Amino acid sequence: MAEVKFTPNKPQHAGLEARQKLGWWRAYRFLILRRISQLSIILMFLSGPFLNVWILKGNYSGSMLFDVIPMSDPLITAESLATGYLPEWTTILGALIVVAFYAVVASKAFCGWVCPMNMVTDTAAWLRRKLGIRQSAKIPRNLRYAILAMILVGSAISGTLLWEWINPVAALGRVFVFGLGATLWLVAVVFLFDLLIVEHGWCGHLCPIGATYALIGAKSVIKVNVVDRACCDRCMDCYNVCPEPQVLRVPLHGKPEDSTIVLSKDCISCGRCIDVCPENVFAFGTRFQGSIEVKNV
Repeated sequence: MAEVKFTPNKPQHAGLEARQKLGWWRAYRFLILRRISQLSIILMFLSGPFLNVWILKGNYSGSMLFDVIPMSDPLITAESLATGYLPEWTTILGALIVVAFYAVVASKAFCGWVCPMNMVTDTAAWLRRKLGIRQSAKIPRNLRYAILAMILVGSAISGTLLWEWINPVAALGRVFVFGLGATLWLVAVVFLFDLLIVEHGWCGHLCPIGATYALIGAKSVIKVNVVDRACCDRCMDCYNVCPEPQVLRVPLHGKPEDSTIVLSKDCISCGRCIDVCPENVFAFGTRFQGSIEVKNV
């Protein structure tokens, strides 16, 4: 029997086959839902200053939901503790609430569904594909965990919140809430870095916030599942759009005894692999069972 040869799609055409075969909504549904989620959170921050309806008060570093439920950035809270300073009880409670939520729900769901920088880095990745920019500097993906450790050690030694000096997530949040500011250059640097120097450079290699949420959600419940390896036609669209393509290799092309669940803590649970796959190879599921039916989404 002749060997079947597969021809991968060009990166700039990623998702085209899914659009043609399954329709526009099916090829973009999780991307659209993530943008709705990210923009809704920004609007909840803006509702107070503009409408005097305080849904979320504060910023991405620390906020209050309906003036009742505190939410705190786990990394900033950890930095505070590293300096020897004990934050007030609402900050600690807020961090525990956030940690508990993301530890249970999904791997790095904050990165894929909440973080405003994801819209910036996704735009850079989309432009890279459309412009055919394939050259990329090589830096270790685990560098982000080393940066996280250095931030905590540096904060302990200096007695200051080092990360807050250059935190682009907080900078972008301030842009949305307070308007253009001097820290907008941080966002521009991340965008250009991802566009011209390293593919998925910030989120996939450097961001210590993402590293924090990866550790928190390492054993979370919701995971991407490979429903049927045999259906994969090696079009490579999933690899081309995934910000962490290394997490797909074992579940999709591993040995028969390897798990077909994307168990890597680096998966951001964005669902783009599900969107762009014309053969319905992927689905959201749990780390314990099979896929979850998502017929009406």
